Amino acid sequence: MKPAKPHVFDGDITAAYKMTKNDNEPVFVPVPVYADDRGWSIMNQLQGMLSNSGQINFSVQYPGVIKAWHRHQKQTDFWICLQGHIKVGIYDENQSIAWQTVIGEKNPGVMIIPPPLWHGAATVGPAPASLLYYVTHAYDPNHPDEERRSHESVRGFPWEVQHG
Repeated sequence: MKPAKPHVFDGDITAAYKMTKNDNEPVFVPVPVYADDRGWSIMNQLQGMLSNSGQINFSVQYPGVIKAWHRHQKQTDFWICLQGHIKVGIYDENQSIAWQTVIGEKNPGVMIIPPPLWHGAATVGPAPASLLYYVTHAYDPNHPDEERRSHESVRGFPWEVQHG
């Protein structure tokens, strides 16, 4: 399987969110890095996206870890890799289409993943990767909006490093 790159939307995150919901495809929104002699930052992320029904989460993923596959029926995910790098994998089971891209320090931005696309992440490189993410529906332990399957269940998806 040769996954495609997600659509890159160079514009307003609100418009990108509408596009991903309409097209039922993932969208990557690059963001500028602000750097000076004190360090660097990315600012004003997810502006206009936050609602009372969502929640913000943070996770750290160790090198060699693959967290895949899972999907939601209601929630949209907005992923920002703040440190390190992760390979994002996304799969549309109904159309047998897959996407992949690497996001992180050297490719900052927001990956928008609409329901019901399967998605997951693999740490790229020798350092842990940190993921800050917003979901449009808060986790409900009594009725979780999540289905899971093995990272090997999408035949041929290249979670490992691709050489050459």
